[in-house]
Amino acid sequence: MKMSNFLPAILLACAGSVGVAATAHASTLDDIQKRGELRIAVQTQGPPFSMIDKNGERTGSSVELAKLMAKEMGVKVVFLDLDWDGLLPALISGKADLLAADMTPTLARATKVAFTKPFIYIGPVVAAKAGSKFTSTVACKAPGTKIAVLFGSTGEKLAKTFFDKGEIKSYKGGGTLLLDAVKNGQADCLLNDSSAVAGQAAGYPAGTFKIMPELLAKEPLAYATRYDSLDLLTWINLFIDQTTLDGRLQQNLDYWVNSTKWKETH
Repeated sequence: MKMSNFLPAILLACAGSVGVAATAHASTLDDIQKRGELRIAVQTQGPPFSMIDKNGERTGSSVELAKLMAKEMGVKVVFLDLDWDGLLPALISGKADLLAADMTPTLARATKVAFTKPFIYIGPVVAAKAGSKFTSTVACKAPGTKIAVLFGSTGEKLAKTFFDKGEIKSYKGGGTLLLDAVKNGQADCLLNDSSAVAGQAAGYPAGTFKIMPELLAKEPLAYATRYDSLDLLTWINLFIDQTTLDGRLQQNLDYWVNSTKWKETH
């Protein structure tokens, strides 16, 4: 190479190296480490995944896993309590680093945020007030039946297919809105994730609701972050792999999701 061409080549290579270095340091994981905290968007009330227990403490399956993530990162965790429809905006805007809720990854949502691999598979179920004429999923398909769903949820879309002759009533928010609607007679039946229905129904007197046993679909649940946070996405996927292998993930799910043992102390 001629000397006249050598210097520009070196400068170009150096510029490229600086660019790579700058890109490498401009990462979400670096920001979390420098900040000393992992900011996580969670539902205000979404047991058994996120809730304020009787001791006034933020807890639940997703919350406890998030605390474990922060511990493994060596930082503290900060929870942002939001209604369902506020979760994605908080993540997209950068207020939160991670979204930890009982959210199903869909193609539509994935155009806005990046989902991790699933940490559990669940399915939507139908529930009604105990003692009503709605004693089965089939009974809830009767024309004119009022079906309560959460606004913006996959259950809302599913209900339009399974209960095409019914009246779909979408409720904006989270927590026990759907159960309260059924209990108070504003809706006849509800459609929501099995884990959410079981966890929330545990807060009412026994026998208040009849939860139908059929799963209408099989759905994954996953965490979410932004597409500019691929380093954090990779880390969370590794976290899911390692806690699966060492049994900590299954221990969490068995306690919070697959049973109501948590009701004894929370």
